[in-house]
Amino acid sequence: MRFFTRIGMLQANFLTKIMTEEEKKSIHQELQTIYAEIHSKRKRAVELTAKLGDIAVSHDYEFTSSEGSKVKLSEMFGENKNLFVVHNMGRNCSFCTMWADGFNGMYKYLEKRGKSGFVLMAGDDIEAHKEFKKSRGWTFQSYSAKENDFSKEMGFQNDMGGIEPGLSVLEKTNDGKIRRINQDWFGPTDMYCSVWRFLELLPHENIKKEF
Repeated sequence: MRFFTRIGMLQANFLTKIMTEEEKKSIHQELQTIYAEIHSKRKRAVELTAKLGDIAVSHDYEFTSSEGSKVKLSEMFGENKNLFVVHNMGRNCSFCTMWADGFNGMYKYLEKRGKSGFVLMAGDDIEAHKEFKKSRGWTFQSYSAKENDFSKEMGFQNDMGGIEPGLSVLEKTNDGKIRRINQDWFGPTDMYCSVWRFLELLPHENIKKEF
């Protein structure tokens, strides 16, 4: 009896999943419209963050690298015109760790295709960050955000002195000065972590509620 009940349930589930070609076509058309709208909205969002983020960096900050050398902000560009700077809360933030784990596999594409430098500013002192970086296997260049007021000037430091997660996009102008040309913030459902996109496909996940 249980066998036939199970067969009946499978048949019912199969029947509920059958759609006509016209219904499928309608869904595909709606999806194309939605994806086009998302792309358009994203372009507009980038335009708006650029307006908010556009500021001249007051001076050429100096940092200590995880290798122990002194490096100025201008030197982090290398031969590139642009530099991505990730503002990272540090080892105690599981989200910031997850973001950085993802960046570890893709920053080389930014350097090659985007012709831009990529660095991370951690909210830990340099020795603590160096140890944690090694444990995660991160290969991108990184520094401690605690050494100066760069993160504060960029607007990624809270009133308690802690680092807030996000991104600054810098540009070295023809006169050798540094300007931030865009910025964005990190958080659940953001555009900078592929984990969110996978979790969204699971019916039992609610990122905004559970994260």
